[in-house]
Amino acid sequence: MSVSPQRFGRGSGIFRRKPVDDVTDERDTDLNRSLGLWQLTAIGVGGIIGAGIFALAGAVANETAGPAVLFSFLIAGIASAAAALSYAEFAGMIPKAGSAYTYGYVVLGEVVAWFIGWDLLLEYTAIVSVVAIGISGYFSFLMGEIGLDLPAWMLGAPGTGDGHVVDLFAVLLCLLIAYLLNRGIRAAARAETAVVILKVLVVLLVVGVGVFHITSSNYDPFFPFGWSGAFTGAATVFFAVFGYDAMSTAAEESKDARRHLPRAIIYSLIISMVLYVLATLVLTGMQNYKEIDPESGFSSAFAAVGLSGLADVIAVGAIIGILTVMFTFMLGVTRVWYSMSRDGLLPAWFGKLHPTRKVPSRVTWIAGAVSAVIAGFLPIREAAELTNIGILLAFVVVCVAIIVLRYRRPEIPRTFKVPFMPVVPVVGIVFSIWLITFLDPVTWLRFAVWFLLGLILYALYGRHHSKLNARADRRD
Repeated sequence: MSVSPQRFGRGSGIFRRKPVDDVTDERDTDLNRSLGLWQLTAIGVGGIIGAGIFALAGAVANETAGPAVLFSFLIAGIASAAAALSYAEFAGMIPKAGSAYTYGYVVLGEVVAWFIGWDLLLEYTAIVSVVAIGISGYFSFLMGEIGLDLPAWMLGAPGTGDGHVVDLFAVLLCLLIAYLLNRGIRAAARAETAVVILKVLVVLLVVGVGVFHITSSNYDPFFPFGWSGAFTGAATVFFAVFGYDAMSTAAEESKDARRHLPRAIIYSLIISMVLYVLATLVLTGMQNYKEIDPESGFSSAFAAVGLSGLADVIAVGAIIGILTVMFTFMLGVTRVWYSMSRDGLLPAWFGKLHPTRKVPSRVTWIAGAVSAVIAGFLPIREAAELTNIGILLAFVVVCVAIIVLRYRRPEIPRTFKVPFMPVVPVVGIVFSIWLITFLDPVTWLRFAVWFLLGLILYALYGRHHSKLNARADRRD
């Protein structure tokens, strides 16, 4: 029996590629397709806007960039936008769960897909943890405002304060999100959309009121740490300007992935970047960067100008709103994990769906538990830097892959095309690699350890249990 090589893809060994025909059929899925355009956009906005405004903006302004934190977000946003357009083209062409992992598998081969998927498992999980820590900081601020002194042991990771043992509130949040995701995608997405609307209203409230309390002298000097501080800040806040990539992992739960996903990716990034620019201008204008609280920047800034009541409202809004980021990225890690298990690169046990809710419940609980441990015992800055290197590498892979596939298979139907090919994806590649160079050496060391673990696991399990490997054996 002869088999079309196109049906089985090309490449051999560890560089075998998943056939395009296998990933372009929207009907081929066991997941529940229930997400529309605006629910997808809400998941994207929910993933982008969160700790970046309510937690990291204050930390980067205070410690790294000063008022130039505005440029940190813009620099990161440019790199993110170039990658976002590449994601949008893939999303309109390959309506499958897995995002960068699946795209890499189709274009660059199995071993590249493995390492991107392996990276994303760590990065998305770490992002959930970072966001949980950020919410916990606002929770502690709010408790202090109402005069409730919580025991020091439960207020932060070891080394972040006197008597701190564990960030208990952050741990509980991670487990809560895992529980919500296990209730089913339809119900969870409805709750996510409602909370995203609330979060955007809180950011608009911050901007609308805060603009009347700006003191121009707070912008002087605008670059207290120089341009290098702004670039270092960009590398730190980079994870705050993506989220659309995690949203694209829900392709198999979209009602019309080909049309809706590209638009949702672009809409969510535009909305978020406008809000980021306005919010950082207000924050650094209201308070001198040296006095900004790294953990609850906006609440402390409003309290400093005599608006304590509004500061409490912002703290509550931040706690509720940042939950959406945790939702988006825990959704992302579970869908990547599910996709890798479905492809045989990880044990099929992980990819088991709940019989009625049609969600990968096992990996959701595991992701919730691991993110809880990271959130409970790592400081926010270390956890944030841990997230960025793998995401930046994923962006490089997606930008390279979109160039390769455009020229290798130009005839594949695309509902969206990256403009100015190949300039835009090349910009994404250059910016992403450049931002990687600003990350702390310790981040590189942790990534290298994770990379080595992945190499061992792929060699011992994934390479031999891959379903593409089984197909090749049957074909031979």
